[in-house]
Formats: sequence, structure tokens, C-alpha cells
Amino acid sequence: MAILCSSSSASSMFAAQRPSLAPSLSSKGTARAPFLFALTKPIAAPVSSKRGCFQVRCQKDLSVVPLDQRWMFEESEINGPDIWNKTWYPKAADHVNTDKPWYIVDASDKILGRLASTIAIHIRGKNLATYTPSVDMGAFVIVVNAEKVAVSGKKRTQKLYRRHSGRPGGMKVETFNQLQQRIPERIIEHAVRGMLPKGRLGRALFNHLKVYKGSDHPHEAQKPVELPIRDKRIQKQR
Repeated sequence: MAILCSSSSASSMFAAQRPSLAPSLSSKGTARAPFLFALTKPIAAPVSSKRGCFQVRCQKDLSVVPLDQRWMFEESEINGPDIWNKTWYPKAADHVNTDKPWYIVDASDKILGRLASTIAIHIRGKNLATYTPSVDMGAFVIVVNAEKVAVSGKKRTQKLYRRHSGRPGGMKVETFNQLQQRIPERIIEHAVRGMLPKGRLGRALFNHLKVYKGSDHPHEAQKPVELPIRDKRIQKQR
């Protein structure tokens, strides 16, 4: 049991209980902030005092649901554990890959950055109420017509993609146009990968992205649905 009190009332009250400690408490003055200390025996004190008052706090009633909120719970949970201070964390059954939804999106004339951010949100699961930063809660996303993705401004000639072979002088640089003609799928994969977390979780989430050149894909058995896109600016205006 703990007692919260001010310095003035604590000095006189504690001196009556244990006189040997009275000089050390009274010599501190009355302008100090309230402090918390433990007593071996409870002390009855007046409810109000001129210099200060104290309050006895006990933790045995913290798990009881308030009376005006008991209608929210079943009868078996009224006097149960402290349900207000329990944080929900997903179990293994809450993020099984075979139960996750599949989405499909056509990249034709869609802005690269806005499309990649929407894909990353659904792969990460940030659109769900059960989103947990350290758990794979997202969905699978299929991207078709990757060679028709659009960019704004002069990015077709000014945006550069670099790769390195690991040997001295092995740096290779190519523009957006050059990479789009060679491997168009890599453009979307590069953009989405940069928006996923780095590490073991990010590598696992990246496997949920399926990018294909053209309109055909081998995932008809998963019955993908159209990816919901709220940003109207994602479609390039011609």
C-alpha cells in the first residue's frame, strides 16, 4: 500500500510514526514537490488539512469495469482481468498467406510514384484495422501492363537507375526509357521495394508483389479483385 502526500503533512505524520526520521524530513522545508513513500502500517488522517492532504491508493480495484460500461461485456468478464490495459497482438492464425486477399491493378497510364505507394499500403496492410508494424498483415498485389506505366515531367530521360556488379568499375547506369524497353517489370518493383521496410519483414513482403508485362498473369485461381484506388491523380491525364 502506498501513500501520496505533500512534504508538510508527510513530515509531521511520519515523525509521529517513526521519530528517528523526523529531523531529516522536517529539515527539507515545505516548498518541495510531493513524493511517494511506503509505510508499514496504514495511518488514519483527516480528510482535509490546511497544509495538505494525502490519498491512499490500492491496486485491487483496477481490474473492475466501471458500472456505466459493464453493458459492453459479458457477465463472465465483469470481474475478470483488466481488459482495458491489454494490447491486442496478431497470432499466427491471423495472418495466414492462404487466407489473404489478392488484388490486381492495370498500370496503363498510371503515375509510377502514386501507383507504387498505393500498392505498398495494401501489401503492408496499412489499410486494415488490424495493422501491426512488425507482422505481415497485408495482401498480394498483381500488376499487369507494367510497360505502360507513366511518369511526369522529364523523368523519362532524367530519371536514372544504377546497378553494380560488385567488381571495380562495375557501375551500370541507364535512364527510365532504356530500362522500360529492356525490363519494364523492374521499374515498378524498384519503386515498391523502396516503400517497404528494410530487413527480414521487407523481404517477405516483397514476395507479395507480382508484376507482369502485358495483360496476362498466371493467378486466375486466386480470384483477384480490382485494387481500390482513392487518389484520382494517379491516372495520367492525356
